[in-house]
Amino acid sequence: MLLMSYEEIPGVPPIEQWDRADIAAHIAFQQRLGQELADRGELVGGEGLAAPQSAKVVRSDGANPPVIQDWPFDDERTHLAGYWTVEVGTEERALQVAGRLSAAPGPRGRPLRQPIEVRAVVGPGA
Repeated sequence: MLLMSYEEIPGVPPIEQWDRADIAAHIAFQQRLGQELADRGELVGGEGLAAPQSAKVVRSDGANPPVIQDWPFDDERTHLAGYWTVEVGTEERALQVAGRLSAAPGPRGRPLRQPIEVRAVVGPGA
């Protein structure tokens, strides 16, 4: 699984501040790469997620009604922005795909250098 988080990238403004053309180019890149992975039979799935400001955290002890917390959350943590699940033959290939995702175009087409976390998906009984 390739995980992208909302976090500050030095020298890159938040996407809300990008020109519309830069946002369109970034999304088009993501779509092209997704289609390429699908065509190769490597894409299992993936989605972009709404900004963390729209998230809620739910905590429950199983006996009482759950406690629901809206943004802003008390703790400082990284928030998931999106993910891709790929089925590839080697870790090297997963890292290669992550490298391409990291270099997605940002403002003025410059590679973002977005950190992409690569983790194996562990199935039942593993």
